[in-house]
Amino acid sequence: MTNDHLSEVLDCARVLADHNGQETLVLDLTELSLWTDYFVITTATSSTHLAGLVRHLTEHLAVRGLEPSRKPRLADDEEWCLVDAGWFVVHVMSVRARGFYELEKLWFQAKAISVHPSGPGAPAGNPTGTA
Repeated sequence: MTNDHLSEVLDCARVLADHNGQETLVLDLTELSLWTDYFVITTATSSTHLAGLVRHLTEHLAVRGLEPSRKPRLADDEEWCLVDAGWFVVHVMSVRARGFYELEKLWFQAKAISVHPSGPGAPAGNPTGTA
């Protein structure tokens, strides 16, 4: 995948971080997977927050002409929402689900890029850093 694709994935991750997604990161799976190139993982603090993050994400994707393979549907007590955008997959998870499934440990060989909110609270010069 091109740097443009990584840039797009980082933009999506930043949208989640900007809306208080916790511990947002991108896993680069380009050398490890044939079915997707990146995972974006973030943690929501409640089911309402999870639904809000998914809404912000799908709005961001729509503006960029990217359509998830299926429209996310969330129950009130949802703990994990997967948004499949083809060459990248976004996982919005509760603290409990993220701790239980430990996707970062499952994909430990992937390069991890931490994504921080943009704006005044972001580190000077670059709002992302390598985890």
